[in-house]
Amino acid sequence: MFSNETLAECVPGIVCYSRRRRLICRFHKPIDTVGSPVKRWFGSHHITHRVGGRNDLVECSRTVSMPTELTEYDPTLGNKFVFVTGGVMSGLGKGITAASTGRLLANAGFDVTAVKIDPYLNVDAGTMNPYQHGEVYVLKDGGEVDLDLGNYERFLDIDMTFDHNITTGKTYRHVIENERAGDYLGKTVQIIPHITDDIKRRIREAAEGHDVCLIEVGGTVGDIEGMPYLEALRQFAHEEDDEDILFTHVTLVPYSKNGEQKTKPTQHSVKELRSIGLQPDILVGRCDDRLEEQTKEKIALFCDVPVDAVFSNPDVEDIYHVPLMVEDEGLDEYVMSELGLSDEAIPKEKRENEWREIVTQDTTEEIDVALVGKYALEDAYLSIHESLKHAGFETNTDINVLWVDADEMDDGHEERIERADGIIVPGGFGARGTEGKIDAVRYARENHVPFLGLCLGFQMAVVEFARNICGLEGAHSAEMEEGTPHPVIDILPEQYEIDDMGGTMRLGAHETEIDPGTVAHDVYDETSCTERHRHRYEVNPEYIDRLEAAGMVFSGRAENRMEILELPDHPFFFGTQFHPEFRSRPGRASPPFVRLVETILETGSTDPEEVTA
Repeated sequence: MFSNETLAECVPGIVCYSRRRRLICRFHKPIDTVGSPVKRWFGSHHITHRVGGRNDLVECSRTVSMPTELTEYDPTLGNKFVFVTGGVMSGLGKGITAASTGRLLANAGFDVTAVKIDPYLNVDAGTMNPYQHGEVYVLKDGGEVDLDLGNYERFLDIDMTFDHNITTGKTYRHVIENERAGDYLGKTVQIIPHITDDIKRRIREAAEGHDVCLIEVGGTVGDIEGMPYLEALRQFAHEEDDEDILFTHVTLVPYSKNGEQKTKPTQHSVKELRSIGLQPDILVGRCDDRLEEQTKEKIALFCDVPVDAVFSNPDVEDIYHVPLMVEDEGLDEYVMSELGLSDEAIPKEKRENEWREIVTQDTTEEIDVALVGKYALEDAYLSIHESLKHAGFETNTDINVLWVDADEMDDGHEERIERADGIIVPGGFGARGTEGKIDAVRYARENHVPFLGLCLGFQMAVVEFARNICGLEGAHSAEMEEGTPHPVIDILPEQYEIDDMGGTMRLGAHETEIDPGTVAHDVYDETSCTERHRHRYEVNPEYIDRLEAAGMVFSGRAENRMEILELPDHPFFFGTQFHPEFRSRPGRASPPFVRLVETILETGSTDPEEVTA
């Protein structure tokens, strides 16, 4: 086999260099005079003829093969791959950029899926405090994952599984378990190839059967925990043809004090990426405004990409407008062109336009909903915020969310409840804030304010009813108060012998049977529903008869488990043990959220001008 130097000696004037994942050679020579050394080196199907400028150019390329080792990795799975990395700082919106691009590819007729890589050592997000990474999003198979997967489900309107989330903990655990089982035949187990092959295997298995797979690498280029993933991507690039893989890099383009868009952070970020062996094909600049043309030209020059491969992703009023911005920039068309999909795409004038119609429609109403929680962070309740938006889309209503800290009800927060048109008490864990949530439930019940309780909110509604209607003094959840005289909420029987915290709750999608003639039946318009769960405690069966005798209706059950509660003679008092917010979509809003908003509109709402944040 010839080396680059031998090839240069055989063909005078040849220039050899590496681009992305191929050895590219160009020389000024008519194609019919390409010698046998070149043909033996490349193979005739790798020789292409290009005419450019004053010279007749011959371009030859050869995909670099990667060494193989006995692992579970199958490099043939999957079709088209778009990798999305981030630079300069975290939280730039890589996921929203990727999800928006995926939405537009789906509109063009392609089957799109996504993978989120989280480089932390946790096996999953289930044991994390919401202040660390926001809410824990639950998938249909019970996977507890980063909230970004919720964005992918909402934007792409798909149901994902735990296989679509890759973490360092999950990857290392699998490789170590294989090593303990003797699966590596006495080999020294190393980051390369065993960890990197496992990363690639997971990506390909998630991508199998789909036209395009979007892969978001969490964190920032240069993070030490992300290095094995970027190395896996470098290897991945060698295994795919040019038209089957794209690297998109999202960076920050800040303003200087004199109002100039600065490209230096992007230059350094790309330099860091290239030092790892990855050359981005597309650069997306996050900025307050659209990138100026001279900014794009400068980024293109210093980062070695075409000017038309530099795109703006400025701040917008709502994340659901990002696909509209991406479309206006032409990023989706560029991606399809680079992946060789343009000819297969639905013609632009015939593509689905429902997304734009939904997110840009005019609103005719405005209401205020109090969210009574204990994590003073919007991301901790992201799916609830989004579900309210979706319900607003369906009812043409602007919904203002009033944050109410359950720990500080006496510090002005109780006033927000009194001025709200509806109340939501969300899920959570631990005793902190529970008394404030119980007070909010009581206010909603006694003052006929539309109410929706989710998971812990459902349980606190049971506690409040037991205390104040059933007369069970000291009633509580055994989770919050082990010595309560009336544990109306108790641990699930199958949880008694469980010691581990991670991945051991009742998780994922479960079916609930709904009683005909109830509010729940009217809300879902079905005799059953399938929603996602995440809980370790439930209504204690020993107290169900007393609660029902006092007027509480359990209208939804899963065998002997209480799933839905409601109160008659109330405009809308509705609680669910499950999390309906995890299945809500912009074009398919969650039924309980829609009914909450509809009830508020029917019963009359507070004048928005009277509401103070």
